[in-house]
Amino acid sequence: MVIVGGGVIGSSVAYFLRAADPTAQVTVIERDPTYARSSSALSAASIRQQFSTPLSVRMSLFGIEFLRSIGERLEVNGERPSIDLHEGGYLFLATAPGEATLRENHALQRKLGADISLFDAAQLQARFPWLNTDDLAAGAFGESGEGWFDGYGLVQALRRKAQALGARYVAAEVVGIERGGRRAQAVRASNGETYACDVVVNAAGAWSRPIASMLGIDLPVHARRRSIFNVSSPAKLERCPLLIDPSGVYFRPEGRTYICGTSPAADNDPDDLPLDEVDHALFDDVIWPTLAHRVPQFEALRVERCWSGYYEYNVLDQNAIIGRHPDLENCIFANGFSGHGLQQGPATGRGVSELILHGHYETLDLSPLDWTRVLEGRPIVEKNVV
Repeated sequence: MVIVGGGVIGSSVAYFLRAADPTAQVTVIERDPTYARSSSALSAASIRQQFSTPLSVRMSLFGIEFLRSIGERLEVNGERPSIDLHEGGYLFLATAPGEATLRENHALQRKLGADISLFDAAQLQARFPWLNTDDLAAGAFGESGEGWFDGYGLVQALRRKAQALGARYVAAEVVGIERGGRRAQAVRASNGETYACDVVVNAAGAWSRPIASMLGIDLPVHARRRSIFNVSSPAKLERCPLLIDPSGVYFRPEGRTYICGTSPAADNDPDDLPLDEVDHALFDDVIWPTLAHRVPQFEALRVERCWSGYYEYNVLDQNAIIGRHPDLENCIFANGFSGHGLQQGPATGRGVSELILHGHYETLDLSPLDWTRVLEGRPIVEKNVV
């Protein structure tokens, strides 16, 4: 079988396949083995259970279980990887118009076993005294199981373990896929080689749409640039979580500094913007004023560095598309995670491996994320989109 893309999704699939079936012949074709432009390496690298759909919550509950046990799971030759997992929690804030939704989401999350606390404004002020709560009605905070980690380290650990288990990685770009009827027959790569396949997995992230088009499939996943800013400040914020302002602006600690960002307005979010450019106007006009309002100590900020990465953005509903397309018998898609790929990667890798090896899901049923809703135009409504 051939996996197109060796980031967190593709490497997770390769790892779970070889772990479950050491006889499986797995070839991963990755266009950039340095991962210099990989979304996995350039993201804010975080995990949460604060979603509004049960499946997203369950996927991230498995995600945190996987991350906590990564040293044991991904050990190679006695060396245990570390991804510096810091369970500092997410803090979702709500003004009065958003309070009811926050409370509904909290009830669902608690029911599914997530360790989330709900605070009113006074409780928020007591827990986080550096926070401006004047316009807030409530906040939901992950007491455990939420936080941030080394995304690049996770990808490298998955890749190294998959290789140790026997997966073959090829540094090349896919230039064509040969299709015969309802099956993909072979994958052609830029190294001049052709790889016959009984199964093809599209895990190409922000570059998954062109791969799908080689099969004649219109995949509604686009590369949308997101800029991240690393800032320093004299602010001393004790017990600082990853904070999501009602505006959508976020920040979290990064050592002695902070990283922050937000999504651009929908009418200013085109596809395929160059990654070597950063949206400085977004920081000046939106992010900094919002941070200074929410945390008065942030009036004094300095940008230390900044970068951009791609979201593999599902324009239908910003949720992943996982599973076979009905027009193809042996092609599995795992695309469109829209910023959630790192935290949903372990559950996706496990699920896709089950689909390949057994023809169905055996642990967590990912079928609500399959092509049916896409082809029928039925978006999954996720209220906690970041």
